Amino acid sequence: MAIQQLSEEQIQSMSLEEKDRWWLKHCFKGDMPQLTLRSALFGMLIGGVLSITNLYVGVKTGWTLGVGITSVVLAFAVFKMLSQFGLGSEISVLENNAMQSIATSAGYMTAPLVSSMAAYMVITGTMIPQYQTMIWISLLSLLGVFFAFPLKKRFINDEQLPFPEGRAAGVVMDSLHSDAGGKEGVLKAKILVIGAALSALIEFFRSDKLLTHLKWDKFRLPEHWDDFVYSLNGFVPKIMGTPLKDLSVRWDSSIVMVATGGLMGTKVGCSLLLGALFNYCLLVPWALSEGLIAKVVWKEINMWLLWGGVAMMTTSSLYSFFAKPEFILAAFKRKKGPKKEDVLAHIELPLWLSLVGIPVTGLLLLVLGKAWFNIEWWVTVIAIPLVFVFTLIAVTSTGLTAITPGGALGKLTQLTFAVLKPGDMGTNIMTAGINGEVALNASNLLMDIKPGYMLGGKPRHQAVGHCLGIIAGALVSVPVFYLLIQNDISKITSEDLPMPGAQIWIAVAKVLASGLSVLPQSTRVAVVVGGLLGVLIEFLNRRTRGKFPLSAMGLGLSFVLKFSDCWSMALGSLIFWALGRGLGDPKSVARKIFVDNQETACAGVIAGGSIMGIILIIIEQIIL
Repeated sequence: MAIQQLSEEQIQSMSLEEKDRWWLKHCFKGDMPQLTLRSALFGMLIGGVLSITNLYVGVKTGWTLGVGITSVVLAFAVFKMLSQFGLGSEISVLENNAMQSIATSAGYMTAPLVSSMAAYMVITGTMIPQYQTMIWISLLSLLGVFFAFPLKKRFINDEQLPFPEGRAAGVVMDSLHSDAGGKEGVLKAKILVIGAALSALIEFFRSDKLLTHLKWDKFRLPEHWDDFVYSLNGFVPKIMGTPLKDLSVRWDSSIVMVATGGLMGTKVGCSLLLGALFNYCLLVPWALSEGLIAKVVWKEINMWLLWGGVAMMTTSSLYSFFAKPEFILAAFKRKKGPKKEDVLAHIELPLWLSLVGIPVTGLLLLVLGKAWFNIEWWVTVIAIPLVFVFTLIAVTSTGLTAITPGGALGKLTQLTFAVLKPGDMGTNIMTAGINGEVALNASNLLMDIKPGYMLGGKPRHQAVGHCLGIIAGALVSVPVFYLLIQNDISKITSEDLPMPGAQIWIAVAKVLASGLSVLPQSTRVAVVVGGLLGVLIEFLNRRTRGKFPLSAMGLGLSFVLKFSDCWSMALGSLIFWALGRGLGDPKSVARKIFVDNQETACAGVIAGGSIMGIILIIIEQIIL
């Protein structure tokens, strides 16, 4: 079925009431099943599982990935298979949309775990009790819901912002459920499952401890492909006297990061590789030879190297943010005119819920922030209004570009509270966490509502679904996170659990608390150079309209990640770029799998490998 939408001329000329009436007539699907018992339960199940995927990727790279399209394909395939066995009917397009909304909400619950919460534990040396973490991040997400829905009328109904990722999910759902034979959906499901199974098997057979315990040593895959080099008569390749493997210059046999690279594009991938080659083949070997790095261990290398990358990512994100004043101005513009009748009042989330929910949730955060994290009440009182300002800006950016400037907004909040409460790094991190996580959740909720609006669903159902996702994500991701760290703060930012996102928050908090003077001379130079490079690269990207070949975010991340992860992601981006160029026949099976369904293939590999990776870490830490 073709998705009905207004033309640009209609968007500009029609009033909000006229747009809402048009939507009711042309798009609204009335009482088509949407948030049913099965869609709610299955959405929570998928969301819980996929939150583990995001947790693994977040631990390794500091990023969180959207899981909407993955959940759409999974839900479609599972219920189609069940219907073929006579176990119920196929799901409606709106039931699928409700599931993806729940799953996406659950997936994003991992963001604070690998950033602000982990950073707070390291900075304060305090292990936050599991129940406190669960309640705190759930309240932040709920506050995001309360902030988002008053903005829904404006940004989705009236201004009709594209919200690109949400629109893509809507198009995929429409395509799947319009395909009478379901062939496209079945193909996507097969690609997803095969990719997940292959990745999970590779992770399983890389597990040295588990295979040794099972006495399956002969089936073990090397953890790194370059292990074969080191097995040749004790040959150890070095740079300036340091073995390559000690510099993390290795080729990981896992394909999870390769698939992650397939989702990021060649610009970021090549920037990662260029930065990794410079850092680990030139800069770090030189620093070791000069005695600037005390020991040849990953944590020492990482703590010396990350400052330039953090500065680069911070200044580039801030420059990019302030270089687009139209986003900031657009966030606060309101169309003039008399107030019209709300013709969608019977299906929209009532405004009074936000009017009550925001102060109540804010009060809970104030009380718990003081009790659990020693955040002074007046600091939270200032933080909550800032949330509204930053949420407006974040939603505008997300709606137009699919990019939520969480990094820039987080740093702005850290800077604000470094001035208001200098020297208090714990407060600095947690207040920035309030602003960043609420803005992220509000933006993601509106991204989820976009496909529901396109397909004619009830927004009230999606709000409830988003809250169910919050519950599912908290109940699954938080216990898994604590299983990973085993109540041992030293595991956070360790070689096994690097958490680059948390490292960045920690680094910024330290600098804002004490100034650059506390850093060694070499790292102070790195901060200045990295900061200037970040601004320069973003300036050149804007001047060339994105054609400049380097990404400041990709280059900056290469200072925080291991070489092996940078190489794998760069390799993935280049492989899929080459496949897109080389597979020209639109009817070939290879093109359908690796080009037309690139996102599905990558999502399957990431999901299978990530879930198996988390399971193996837990087994090795608890059982073996």
